[in-house]
Amino acid sequence: MTKPIYFSEEKSEEAVISRMDRGKVDPRLYAVVASLVKHMHAFIKDVEPTFDEWMAGIQFLTKTGHMCTDWRQEFILLSDTLGVSMLVETINNRKPSGATETTVLGPFHVANAPRLENGANISLDGKGEPMVITGRVSDTSGKPIAGATLDVWQANEDGFYDVQQKGVQPDMNLRGIFTTDADGRYWFRSAKPRFYPIPDDGPVGKMLRALGRHPYRPAHVHFIVAAEGFQPITTHYFAPDDPYLESDAVFGVKESLVVDFVRIDDDSAMRRYGFEQPFWEAECNFVLAKA
Repeated sequence: MTKPIYFSEEKSEEAVISRMDRGKVDPRLYAVVASLVKHMHAFIKDVEPTFDEWMAGIQFLTKTGHMCTDWRQEFILLSDTLGVSMLVETINNRKPSGATETTVLGPFHVANAPRLENGANISLDGKGEPMVITGRVSDTSGKPIAGATLDVWQANEDGFYDVQQKGVQPDMNLRGIFTTDADGRYWFRSAKPRFYPIPDDGPVGKMLRALGRHPYRPAHVHFIVAAEGFQPITTHYFAPDDPYLESDAVFGVKESLVVDFVRIDDDSAMRRYGFEQPFWEAECNFVLAKA
Protein backbone atom coordinates (compact mmCIF):
# COMPACT_ATOMS: atom_id res chain seq x y z
CA MET A 1 0.00 0.00 0.00
CA THR A 2 1.32 3.42 -1.00
CA LYS A 3 2.07 5.68 1.91
CA PRO A 4 -0.25 8.74 1.82
CA ILE A 5 1.24 12.18 1.27
CA TYR A 6 -0.10 14.56 3.88
CA PHE A 7 -0.26 18.28 3.15
CA SER A 8 2.71 20.41 4.17
CA GLU A 9 4.32 23.54 2.80
CA GLU A 10 7.22 21.52 1.42
CA LYS A 11 5.07 18.83 -0.23
CA SER A 12 1.93 20.79 -1.06
CA GLU A 13 1.96 20.11 -4.81
CA GLU A 14 2.78 16.43 -4.28
CA ALA A 15 -0.21 16.08 -1.94
CA VAL A 16 -2.58 17.61 -4.49
CA ILE A 17 -1.26 15.66 -7.47
CA SER A 18 -1.40 12.38 -5.53
CA ARG A 19 -5.18 12.73 -5.17
CA MET A 20 -5.67 12.14 -8.91
CA ASP A 21 -6.21 8.51 -9.88
CA ARG A 22 -3.72 8.21 -12.72
CA GLY A 23 -5.33 5.00 -13.96
CA LYS A 24 -8.70 6.70 -14.43
CA VAL A 25 -7.55 10.06 -15.81
CA ASP A 26 -6.86 10.91 -19.43
CA PRO A 27 -3.03 11.05 -19.73
CA ARG A 28 -3.02 14.51 -21.31
CA LEU A 29 -5.39 15.87 -18.65
CA TYR A 30 -3.19 14.38 -15.92
CA ALA A 31 -0.07 15.99 -17.39
CA VAL A 32 -1.73 19.40 -17.79
CA VAL A 33 -3.24 19.50 -14.30
CA ALA A 34 -0.07 18.20 -12.64
CA SER A 35 2.00 20.89 -14.37
CA LEU A 36 -0.57 23.55 -13.46
CA VAL A 37 -0.50 22.56 -9.79
CA LYS A 38 3.32 22.54 -9.70
CA HIS A 39 3.58 26.02 -11.24
CA MET A 40 0.77 27.51 -9.16
CA HIS A 41 2.21 26.24 -5.91
CA ALA A 42 5.70 27.41 -6.91
CA PHE A 43 4.24 30.87 -7.62
CA ILE A 44 2.50 31.03 -4.22
CA LYS A 45 5.68 29.93 -2.44
CA ASP A 46 7.67 32.57 -4.33
CA VAL A 47 5.26 35.47 -3.76
CA GLU A 48 3.89 34.45 -0.33
CA PRO A 49 0.69 36.51 -0.69
CA THR A 50 -1.16 37.84 2.34
CA PHE A 51 -4.79 36.80 2.84
CA ASP A 52 -5.88 40.26 1.61
CA GLU A 53 -3.76 39.94 -1.54
CA TRP A 54 -5.06 36.45 -2.21
CA MET A 55 -8.67 37.65 -1.83
CA ALA A 56 -7.98 40.64 -4.11
CA GLY A 57 -6.87 38.15 -6.77
CA ILE A 58 -10.05 36.11 -6.31
CA GLN A 59 -12.19 39.25 -6.61
CA PHE A 60 -10.31 40.33 -9.75
CA LEU A 61 -11.03 37.00 -11.45
CA THR A 62 -14.66 37.13 -10.29
CA LYS A 63 -15.11 40.60 -11.82
CA THR A 64 -13.42 39.38 -15.01
CA GLY A 65 -16.01 36.62 -15.28
CA HIS A 66 -18.88 39.02 -14.60
CA MET A 67 -17.65 41.22 -17.48
CA CYS A 68 -18.01 38.41 -20.02
CA THR A 69 -21.02 38.49 -22.35
CA ASP A 70 -22.02 36.88 -25.65
CA TRP A 71 -19.99 39.52 -27.52
CA ARG A 72 -17.21 40.31 -25.03
CA GLN A 73 -14.76 37.82 -23.55
CA GLU A 74 -12.84 39.54 -20.77
CA PHE A 75 -10.83 36.39 -19.99
CA ILE A 76 -9.49 36.34 -23.56
CA LEU A 77 -8.65 40.03 -23.15
CA LEU A 78 -6.79 39.14 -19.96
CA SER A 79 -4.95 36.36 -21.80
CA ASP A 80 -4.12 38.80 -24.62
CA THR A 81 -2.71 41.52 -22.37
CA LEU A 82 -0.53 39.06 -20.44
CA GLY A 83 0.98 37.73 -23.69
CA VAL A 84 -0.53 34.28 -23.19
CA SER A 85 -2.70 34.37 -26.32
CA MET A 86 0.30 35.23 -28.50
CA LEU A 87 2.39 32.48 -26.90
CA VAL A 88 -0.32 29.84 -27.51
CA GLU A 89 -0.75 31.13 -31.08
CA THR A 90 3.00 31.04 -31.76
CA ILE A 91 3.46 27.53 -30.34
CA ASN A 92 0.58 26.21 -32.44
CA ASN A 93 1.79 27.87 -35.64
CA ARG A 94 5.44 26.95 -35.84
CA LYS A 95 6.46 27.28 -39.48
CA PRO A 96 9.52 26.33 -41.54
CA SER A 97 12.21 28.95 -41.98
CA GLY A 98 11.15 31.56 -44.51
CA ALA A 99 7.39 31.15 -44.08
CA THR A 100 5.40 34.21 -43.04
CA GLU A 101 4.93 34.51 -39.29
CA THR A 102 1.46 34.50 -37.79
CA THR A 103 -0.24 36.55 -35.10
CA VAL A 104 -3.58 36.63 -33.28
CA LEU A 105 -6.90 36.59 -35.15
CA GLY A 106 -8.51 39.28 -33.01
CA PRO A 107 -12.24 39.57 -32.24
CA PHE A 108 -13.41 41.46 -35.35
CA HIS A 109 -13.08 38.95 -38.19
CA VAL A 110 -16.35 38.41 -40.06
CA ALA A 111 -17.12 35.36 -42.18
CA ASN A 112 -18.30 35.69 -45.78
CA ALA A 113 -16.72 39.03 -46.62
CA PRO A 114 -17.37 40.06 -50.23
CA ARG A 115 -15.17 38.54 -52.93
CA LEU A 116 -13.66 41.39 -54.91
CA GLU A 117 -11.59 41.87 -58.04
CA ASN A 118 -7.98 42.95 -57.67
CA GLY A 119 -7.79 46.74 -57.50
CA ALA A 120 -11.13 47.18 -55.71
CA ASN A 121 -11.37 49.85 -53.02
CA ILE A 122 -12.51 48.42 -49.68
CA SER A 123 -12.78 51.86 -48.01
CA LEU A 124 -16.52 52.40 -48.32
CA ASP A 125 -16.78 55.32 -45.90
CA GLY A 126 -14.06 57.32 -47.69
CA LYS A 127 -12.38 58.27 -44.41
CA GLY A 128 -8.66 58.59 -43.88
CA GLU A 129 -5.68 58.83 -46.20
CA PRO A 130 -5.95 56.62 -49.29
CA MET A 131 -3.68 53.62 -49.54
CA VAL A 132 -2.69 50.91 -52.01
CA ILE A 133 -1.61 47.47 -50.80
CA THR A 134 0.16 45.19 -53.24
CA GLY A 135 1.95 41.90 -52.82
CA ARG A 136 2.69 38.37 -53.85
CA VAL A 137 1.93 34.96 -52.38
CA SER A 138 4.59 32.28 -52.90
CA ASP A 139 5.80 28.98 -51.45
CA THR A 140 9.00 28.57 -49.44
CA SER A 141 11.00 27.97 -52.63
CA GLY A 142 9.81 31.28 -54.09
CA LYS A 143 7.36 29.80 -56.58
CA PRO A 144 4.24 31.97 -56.99
CA ILE A 145 0.92 30.54 -55.81
CA ALA A 146 -1.93 31.31 -58.18
CA GLY A 147 -5.49 31.23 -56.85
CA ALA A 148 -4.52 31.94 -53.22
CA THR A 149 -7.19 33.83 -51.30
CA LEU A 150 -6.54 36.78 -49.00
CA ASP A 151 -9.28 37.64 -46.50
CA VAL A 152 -8.56 41.24 -45.49
CA TRP A 153 -10.01 43.51 -42.77
CA GLN A 154 -8.97 46.59 -40.80
CA ALA A 155 -10.21 49.47 -38.65
CA ASN A 156 -11.17 52.83 -40.15
CA GLU A 157 -9.69 56.28 -39.61
CA ASP A 158 -11.54 56.62 -36.30
CA GLY A 159 -10.05 53.39 -34.96
CA PHE A 160 -13.22 51.27 -35.19
CA TYR A 161 -14.20 48.18 -37.17
CA ASP A 162 -17.52 48.20 -39.02
CA VAL A 163 -19.05 45.70 -36.58
CA GLN A 164 -18.38 48.13 -33.74
CA GLN A 165 -20.31 50.91 -35.47
CA LYS A 166 -23.43 49.36 -36.94
CA GLY A 167 -25.44 52.11 -38.61
CA VAL A 168 -22.42 54.44 -38.62
CA GLN A 169 -20.06 52.61 -40.96
CA PRO A 170 -21.31 50.83 -44.08
CA ASP A 171 -21.59 47.06 -43.65
CA MET A 172 -18.42 45.28 -44.78
CA ASN A 173 -16.46 48.52 -44.70
CA LEU A 174 -12.72 47.85 -45.04
CA ARG A 175 -13.23 44.14 -45.71
CA GLY A 176 -12.80 41.94 -48.75
CA ILE A 177 -11.49 38.67 -50.14
CA PHE A 178 -9.01 38.82 -53.01
CA THR A 179 -7.50 36.11 -55.20
CA THR A 180 -3.96 36.02 -56.59
CA ASP A 181 -3.37 35.98 -60.34
CA ALA A 182 -1.16 33.58 -62.32
CA ASP A 183 1.95 35.30 -60.93
CA GLY A 184 0.72 35.00 -57.35
CA ARG A 185 0.03 38.74 -57.19
CA TYR A 186 -2.85 40.74 -55.70
CA TRP A 187 -3.58 44.39 -55.00
CA PHE A 188 -6.34 46.53 -53.58
CA ARG A 189 -7.08 50.07 -52.48
CA SER A 190 -7.90 50.98 -48.91
CA ALA A 191 -7.22 53.64 -46.26
CA LYS A 192 -4.14 53.97 -44.06
CA PRO A 193 -4.90 52.06 -40.82
CA ARG A 194 -4.83 53.76 -37.45
CA PHE A 195 -4.04 52.68 -33.89
CA TYR A 196 -6.97 51.99 -31.55
CA PRO A 197 -7.59 50.91 -27.92
CA ILE A 198 -8.76 47.52 -26.77
CA PRO A 199 -11.79 47.67 -24.40
CA ASP A 200 -10.41 49.08 -21.14
CA ASP A 201 -13.57 49.77 -19.12
CA GLY A 202 -13.37 46.49 -17.17
CA PRO A 203 -11.00 44.64 -14.84
CA VAL A 204 -8.36 44.23 -17.56
CA GLY A 205 -8.29 47.97 -18.20
CA LYS A 206 -7.97 48.59 -14.47
CA MET A 207 -5.07 46.12 -14.36
CA LEU A 208 -3.31 47.88 -17.26
CA ARG A 209 -3.58 51.25 -15.53
CA ALA A 210 -2.27 49.78 -12.26
CA LEU A 211 0.73 48.42 -14.18
CA GLY A 212 1.43 51.72 -15.95
CA ARG A 213 0.43 50.27 -19.32
CA HIS A 214 -1.74 51.69 -22.13
CA PRO A 215 -4.57 49.83 -23.96
CA TYR A 216 -3.54 50.65 -27.54
CA ARG A 217 -2.89 48.41 -30.53
CA PRO A 218 -0.64 49.82 -33.28
CA ALA A 219 -2.04 50.40 -36.78
CA HIS A 220 -2.32 47.20 -38.81
CA VAL A 221 -4.14 45.33 -41.56
CA HIS A 222 -5.39 41.77 -40.92
CA PHE A 223 -4.94 38.92 -43.40
CA ILE A 224 -5.97 35.29 -43.60
CA VAL A 225 -4.08 33.78 -46.52
CA ALA A 226 -4.99 30.32 -47.82
CA ALA A 227 -4.26 28.13 -50.82
CA GLU A 228 -4.97 24.50 -51.64
CA GLY A 229 -2.12 22.24 -50.50
CA PHE A 230 -0.64 24.85 -48.13
CA GLN A 231 -0.94 25.72 -44.45
CA PRO A 232 -3.16 28.81 -44.09
CA ILE A 233 -1.86 31.74 -42.06
CA THR A 234 -3.57 34.37 -39.93
CA THR A 235 -1.46 37.46 -39.53
CA HIS A 236 -1.23 41.29 -39.57
CA TYR A 237 1.09 43.75 -41.26
CA PHE A 238 1.97 46.80 -39.17
CA ALA A 239 2.75 50.42 -40.01
CA PRO A 240 6.38 51.31 -39.13
CA ASP A 241 5.63 54.85 -37.92
CA ASP A 242 3.02 53.98 -35.31
CA PRO A 243 3.65 55.34 -31.78
CA TYR A 244 2.50 52.05 -30.21
CA LEU A 245 4.47 49.68 -32.44
CA GLU A 246 6.90 48.69 -29.68
CA SER A 247 4.27 48.49 -26.93
CA ASP A 248 1.28 46.68 -28.47
CA ALA A 249 -1.16 45.99 -25.63
CA VAL A 250 -1.64 42.38 -26.78
CA PHE A 251 1.97 41.68 -27.91
CA GLY A 252 0.86 40.94 -31.48
CA VAL A 253 3.80 42.60 -33.23
CA LYS A 254 6.59 40.44 -34.63
CA GLU A 255 9.53 42.20 -36.24
CA SER A 256 9.03 40.46 -39.60
CA LEU A 257 5.47 41.79 -39.80
CA VAL A 258 6.47 45.47 -39.89
CA VAL A 259 6.48 46.75 -43.49
CA ASP A 260 7.29 50.09 -45.10
CA PHE A 261 4.43 52.50 -45.70
CA VAL A 262 5.60 54.86 -48.45
CA ARG A 263 3.85 58.18 -49.13
CA ILE A 264 3.34 58.82 -52.85
CA ASP A 265 2.63 62.35 -54.09
CA ASP A 266 3.31 61.82 -57.80
CA ASP A 267 0.43 63.12 -59.95
CA SER A 268 0.65 60.33 -62.53
CA ALA A 269 0.60 57.66 -59.80
CA MET A 270 -2.43 59.31 -58.18
CA ARG A 271 -4.28 59.30 -61.50
CA ARG A 272 -3.30 55.68 -62.17
CA TYR A 273 -4.90 54.53 -58.92
CA GLY A 274 -7.88 56.90 -59.15
CA PHE A 275 -6.87 59.10 -56.21
CA GLU A 276 -7.16 62.88 -56.11
CA GLN A 277 -4.63 63.32 -53.31
CA PRO A 278 -1.30 61.81 -52.20
CA PHE A 279 -1.59 58.23 -51.00
CA TRP A 280 0.31 55.56 -49.09
CA GLU A 281 1.66 52.36 -50.59
CA ALA A 282 2.69 49.14 -48.83
CA GLU A 283 3.98 45.85 -50.20
CA CYS A 284 2.69 42.89 -48.17
CA ASN A 285 4.13 39.58 -49.35
CA PHE A 286 3.30 36.15 -47.98
CA VAL A 287 5.18 32.85 -47.98
CA LEU A 288 3.12 29.70 -47.31
CA ALA A 289 4.44 26.33 -46.15
CA LYS A 290 3.22 23.10 -47.71
CA ALA A 291 0.41 21.39 -45.82
